[in-house]
Amino acid sequence: MFSPEELQRYAQVMSWGMHKARKYPFLPGDIVLIRTDQACMPLAHELYKKFLEMEFNPVFRITLPEDLEKSFFSLAGDPQLEFQVPGDRELYSSLNGLISLLGPQSLTHLKDIDPSRIGKYAVAKKYLREILEKRESEGLFGWSLCLYPTSELAEKAGISLEEYKKQISKAVYLDHDQPEAIWEEIFNQSRKIKDWLNSMEVEFFHVLSDNTDLKVFPGEKRKWLGLSGHNIPSFEVFLSPDFRMTQGVFYADQPSYRSGNFVRGVRLHFQDGRLVDMSAEEGENFLRKQVSMDKGASMVGEFSLTDRRFSRIDSFMAHTLYDENFGGDNGNCHIALGASYADTYALDPVELTPELKQKLGFNDSALHWDLVNTEKKEVRAHLKNGEIKTIYENGQFAVAQF
Repeated sequence: MFSPEELQRYAQVMSWGMHKARKYPFLPGDIVLIRTDQACMPLAHELYKKFLEMEFNPVFRITLPEDLEKSFFSLAGDPQLEFQVPGDRELYSSLNGLISLLGPQSLTHLKDIDPSRIGKYAVAKKYLREILEKRESEGLFGWSLCLYPTSELAEKAGISLEEYKKQISKAVYLDHDQPEAIWEEIFNQSRKIKDWLNSMEVEFFHVLSDNTDLKVFPGEKRKWLGLSGHNIPSFEVFLSPDFRMTQGVFYADQPSYRSGNFVRGVRLHFQDGRLVDMSAEEGENFLRKQVSMDKGASMVGEFSLTDRRFSRIDSFMAHTLYDENFGGDNGNCHIALGASYADTYALDPVELTPELKQKLGFNDSALHWDLVNTEKKEVRAHLKNGEIKTIYENGQFAVAQF
């Protein structure tokens, strides 16, 4: 699959991403969790060696294989779905870093499982995410994740395994001798775009394409984020809007796989923040079950744009990590149903209490489902002073220069 040189480069980029994602520097003795699928073991080994050389304390966990995961969701009773593993709270409360390596051997093994069972499990594990969010807001934790090619991913994407691997190599810049230097340059260019967007006093953003006519209201005390090191690759910039004010129609022309289910042609109609109508050309029943997972699952938690000049991803990859960063001819816009990102709060995230989150319209949910539009589009910013600016067209931001 990957050559030894490519694996070393991949490990370098992942280490770069994890370091970038943390506010304060890592120190010898820090606890770093490597969470990996079985298919990713060659890359996991490279990271394990690297972290030992850095004098970290790496903790290694293999993700539940797909056949065991299917047995769990088929057979577990409610107490087992909601079971909290002893020691997990202690571990997560001490973690300084996390890298997740994704290499699924099946995307459809859970397709016959009642989505409400998976939802119950996700709600029960939400406390771990909240622990890490708090540590990250305090600057004590950084995380990143990436994808490893598998036959299943390639088959579901409709391309060969070799082409799938080439897409990953191209997207992560493993075809360059020093890919982390390229990521550092993209990081700096992305920062200029975010600074430009954050300098505007925006009432709402208006997204227009052949099938989308959506108004997204950023709300108060928000900031644009992106290319933080969290996801490799990541070319998007995003914010978590005031979920109570979203208006209009969003259409996801790009299909997606979620919890073993294939969903295509999703159309969502929002009124005053609430989902008042929905349809899907395929997988509509699953869509309806997902958005009823909890109170926040039917509201918008993220609004995102990707510039095609950065992203070299030009193929459907059957995985959200890549599909939400699609470049192609038109870039992409995506929204996420469900959980918002607390770090898009413009002030100190530590002060963002649950009460303040609710007051400012940050959505709360166990769901976070990215739905992607790759159509040619224009995005206009309607400023609070009445001015209208086109901020995105022809697949790229309208900023004059980086």
